Amino acid sequence: MNPIHLKTSLMLAIGLFCASSVATVAFAQENASKTEPLKIGFVYVDLIGDAGWTYQHDQARIAIEEKFGDRIQTKHIESVSEGADAERAIHDLAQSGHQLIFTTSFGFMNPTLKVAHQFPQHFFEHATGFRTAKNMGVYNARFYEGRYLAGIIAGKMTKTNITGYVAAYPIPEVVMGINAFTRGMRSVNPIAQVKVVWVNSWYDPSREREAAETLISQGADILTHHSDSPAVVQAAEAKNVYAIAYHSDMSKYAPNKQLAAITHHWENYCIRVVQSVLDGNWTPKQIWGGVKEGFIKVGPIHPTVPANVVALLKAAEADIASGKQHPFTGPMRDNEGKERLARGQTITDETLLKMDYYVEGVQGKLPMASQESGIRD
Repeated sequence: MNPIHLKTSLMLAIGLFCASSVATVAFAQENASKTEPLKIGFVYVDLIGDAGWTYQHDQARIAIEEKFGDRIQTKHIESVSEGADAERAIHDLAQSGHQLIFTTSFGFMNPTLKVAHQFPQHFFEHATGFRTAKNMGVYNARFYEGRYLAGIIAGKMTKTNITGYVAAYPIPEVVMGINAFTRGMRSVNPIAQVKVVWVNSWYDPSREREAAETLISQGADILTHHSDSPAVVQAAEAKNVYAIAYHSDMSKYAPNKQLAAITHHWENYCIRVVQSVLDGNWTPKQIWGGVKEGFIKVGPIHPTVPANVVALLKAAEADIASGKQHPFTGPMRDNEGKERLARGQTITDETLLKMDYYVEGVQGKLPMASQESGIRD
């Protein structure tokens, strides 16, 4: 072969090889950049709707979609019963490749733990529980802080000195909410009383409405609730009494009668969890955040509430956030007269999480329920 032709052929071959190598590297880099999105599952105990407990959790799901874009992919399952149905739903999500799963009801705790053991490479976050594993953390909000603030509004606004509380299940999380509401109310109105009706369900609009109407017939002129639907505030609007909503702002259902709302906010926490999984440094934690951490906020306050009451509310909110004030600081007695906290003593978290009595100011006797039975927060 002519030396010139040989040289040309060699140069051409080298050029083709280099071009091929560059293309191969570029292709590999492009494929590396197209990693699979993190699949995230949410399990809900009731319908999302447009207000309430599940709605607020779904707002967190939407927030992480907006934050992380195509780096993640979410799926949610609504109206999952606590128990065997929950285990199936959680297992199906894990089996289908959802590496991070949020289970958002207390009664999902044991099913979540069981599935977590079956899928040790996945990550599980359970709302309001207390059991953890190497791949399962729990998160909760200090709901009672918001309840105390709601009680201040109720104590100042009631005319009959009777307020009504529609409650789901008689477990510590719910009981401490009733008690905190009562203590907040009586901090500004020592003669006010709270009446409670239990509906034994997280979401049952007809029973919630019936309970609300019962309380109104017993003289309650302000209602609040630990249940998921807006039925209680709707009943208040219809019967011309005031209401303080829970979980989320429900003023669209009671534009004239919702005084305020105690709202729960999971967005920032869920964003932090997702980021930690993406960064590869997730660890199981036990989180119990309140006003200070932004988990609990007081929603829109109706113009009906006087400025001096709003000022009281804001001052108490600031004191709770700073740690200066705790809703359960003695002296505190139960509604049978037994001393539960001496003057100046503050309840411990351990004791608070086992609360099984009504404080002074709550009428009636507390029904008992297992902390494990059908239960969320």
